[in-house]
Amino acid sequence: MSSIERIKQPIAKELLEFDRYFKEVMRTRVPLLNLVMGYLLKRKGKQMRPILVFLSARLHGEPNPSTFTAAALIEILHTATLIHDDVVDDSHSRRGFFSINAIWKSKVSVLLGDYLLARGMLLAVNNKEYEILNYVAEAVREISEGELMQIRNARKLSVTKEEYFEVIRKKTATLIACCSSCGAKSVGMSDEIVKKMHRFGEFLGIAFQIKDDLLDYQINSLSGKPAGNDIKEKKLTLPLIHALEIAEASKKKRILRLINKSGGSNHEIKEIFDFVSQNQGLSFAEETMKQYSIRALEELEGFGDTNVRNTLRDFVDYTIFRNK
Repeated sequence: MSSIERIKQPIAKELLEFDRYFKEVMRTRVPLLNLVMGYLLKRKGKQMRPILVFLSARLHGEPNPSTFTAAALIEILHTATLIHDDVVDDSHSRRGFFSINAIWKSKVSVLLGDYLLARGMLLAVNNKEYEILNYVAEAVREISEGELMQIRNARKLSVTKEEYFEVIRKKTATLIACCSSCGAKSVGMSDEIVKKMHRFGEFLGIAFQIKDDLLDYQINSLSGKPAGNDIKEKKLTLPLIHALEIAEASKKKRILRLINKSGGSNHEIKEIFDFVSQNQGLSFAEETMKQYSIRALEELEGFGDTNVRNTLRDFVDYTIFRNK
């Protein structure tokens, strides 16, 4: 059994029910929308965000209709942001399949993303979940700010660690923090506990993003070619930022010139990979990721259900040890 399957065990019943609930929520009377929604539902990911909502609720109490609303709202809005991202990045693939943008083009993609945002808000309003809607709306605002900050940083090719952490906090960690805090809020926990769960999710989200950045430095096992998608998109992530900080000026200048080129050959990407490795970029990022995972685990201390707390620990381990 895979790690993710073990993690699902304490909430298996809720996830099965959520699957039916979410399909019902996504059903519409518009044939084109139903066609696209069906495509999305068949290619859903690991559902890590709903899993985190339900585990956070289970840690403090019994998942209830508010928990289901929170999980669905977050999943809907997360899906909307991914669809819009694929339009912004002109991406033709998502999770190994054609993206909505590739099949139905940008006009349908943008309108579908807008529809999902509205659908999510209506779901919360109709269920009178105003506090949870407020948390999620705040997360979407932060995600948008993070995306714009990242675009600005790519243009100037000069990013400090402080700027990097602010981008990933907004762009990735905010929504994961929203999952863990909304899970606790849905079962009536105090503001103090909700804030503690928010910190847990934020630290977890930062570790999650650093892991993603490290995965971009893997060599493709099938083709033998470097990945380097972030480099090709001129995204400076933690391994590269640290390497540039400590490198000699002449070497730093050459690497920045290579990054600034449109695209980049496999040979050039490999040169950048070697530069990052030789200047402790990968080891620094790995150590930083571990430190944030430890901070996340510390936020779980003192909470009740030992079985669920251990499952959340497994969730953290899965985040930093995954290979994709």
